[in-house]
Amino acid sequence: MFNIGDLIVYSGHGICRIDEICDKTYCGITRAYYVLHPIENSHDLTISTPVDNETTVILKLMNKEEAEKIVDSFHSAGINWIERPQLRGQVYKDIVKTGNRMDIANVVNTLLRKKYEYKMAGKKFYEHDNRILSNIQTILFKELSIALNTSPEVIFEKLNSMIKSKDRTPIPFN
Repeated sequence: MFNIGDLIVYSGHGICRIDEICDKTYCGITRAYYVLHPIENSHDLTISTPVDNETTVILKLMNKEEAEKIVDSFHSAGINWIERPQLRGQVYKDIVKTGNRMDIANVVNTLLRKKYEYKMAGKKFYEHDNRILSNIQTILFKELSIALNTSPEVIFEKLNSMIKSKDRTPIPFN
């Protein structure tokens, strides 16, 4: 169970702060709920989700060590590219739903590499792939930036330079 004030990753909404834990009654059933606000949109959106919700992934923010391992993983090639766009989209979405950050980072890595490859070849990157990349990259890079005490823009720049470079030397964030 999380506590009031904790930062968590809440499925499609990204990083949220737990503002309250309270009992709510819906359809005659009383349950404990987290009341969340996305940190990027804290005043406009309030999310209530049951504490015992088994269908939604709620994760504790990664620590610095996990973040460093994830950043280092961008030296590798990511995961296998699936040629069929619909199958690729479904497989990548299923990976994201697991909440496993290393697997999610591998999807981002693969999509960033393919996007760069297409750009260098003068080809257009699939819009569907671009949407998947944009959604998960925003959340992952924000979480990495919090764990590494930097900005999402710095994360983006460093990971992009790793993808474009053949150098396998770890890039420090300090």
